[in-house]
Amino acid sequence: MSVPNEQMIKGYEPSPDLETPRRFGLVDTVWAVLMVVAAAAVYGLYGDSLDVYSTGTLIGAAVGLGFLGWLWPAMRWLTGIVAVISLYTLWQYNILGADGAIGREALADFQESSFLFKFLLSSTAATMWMVALYILAIPTYFIGALVRSDYGLKVGSTLVWVGSVMGFVGFFSRWRESYLINIDYGHIPVGNLYEVFIVFAVFTALLYLYYEKRYNNRSLGGFVMLIIGVALAFLLWYQYDRAAHVIEPLVPALNSWWMKIHVPANFVGYGTFAIAAMVGVAYLIKYKMGGDGPNDRLPKLSVMDDIQYKAIALGFAFFTIATILGAMWAAEAWGGYWSWDPKETWALIVWLNYAAWLHMRLTKGWRGPVMAWWSIGGLLITSFAFLGVNMFLSGLHSYGEL
Repeated sequence: MSVPNEQMIKGYEPSPDLETPRRFGLVDTVWAVLMVVAAAAVYGLYGDSLDVYSTGTLIGAAVGLGFLGWLWPAMRWLTGIVAVISLYTLWQYNILGADGAIGREALADFQESSFLFKFLLSSTAATMWMVALYILAIPTYFIGALVRSDYGLKVGSTLVWVGSVMGFVGFFSRWRESYLINIDYGHIPVGNLYEVFIVFAVFTALLYLYYEKRYNNRSLGGFVMLIIGVALAFLLWYQYDRAAHVIEPLVPALNSWWMKIHVPANFVGYGTFAIAAMVGVAYLIKYKMGGDGPNDRLPKLSVMDDIQYKAIALGFAFFTIATILGAMWAAEAWGGYWSWDPKETWALIVWLNYAAWLHMRLTKGWRGPVMAWWSIGGLLITSFAFLGVNMFLSGLHSYGEL
């Protein structure tokens, strides 16, 4: 099949240099020092209970947040706001459970008696705020783009930022709540489909906001938030039909340090693959309508093509890391790095799909509609690997069944 190159695609223009690397300035230095001090304070308080893996994770978090603060200054504000709200929440919970676990009923009674926790700070309340704000952002973005309202688009971005704050607050609240219910239940909330759908929503939203800032264009927000909205619709069904929000103990196979790094790395990949697919949808709509023109409501075709490439390249890197980490976890848990379990097999299929996508773009120069269609198809493959395998196939990973 003959595939058009960039010169043959209607409306295609080579992408400009989209950003100039920032120098590491005084504010960046202060931020990096703050992250080191925060990590040192955490180690001073809890160092006796941290093993070498947890200590490494703490150091990695400090380095990662320091780097993100330099790369994307808005992350400083997000981190600071989430830290203040979450520390207050944890402080209140720590007073409540100073001597350890208090049980599910006592926790529910406390949340019911406190206005802030009942309507804002408990994990369930904060998560529902995230859901409401993210879903509200979808029509806000689309209307803003349709009527060419910069203000409307800024409101959409603000809704996503605030929703992300609430998503993180709910995440940290749920983490502490799991220990308050039962010490043996305590775990980072990435252990079941309900919890990882929240992680997917927040990671995808933040990754989109980064590309929104980098390319200085908000008109793709409705498309990206639409796929997040679909995930949140599933989350709501899962919560109200299956009571999935109820905190339960981890399946023994998941009670491992590897889960804390394998799952987040996976969801950076899933989030960027979702972004690429939805940008591909916008690309195809614009392409079918005649390409770039004087009355554009969407970015140029070249810009959307570049976003797809950057998103898939980032996602592929993290998905590769996650797959390697998963193999190491499997070796520890089951005695072998690879067993051709359905989940592992489909993870390999996802990896090969995006490896082929990147190969054809980098070596053959493929651009345009064919790559947009491919990115959409890639999301369907990824969705089956993430959710479909849990629903229709069984294996060592069957603990994720609906």
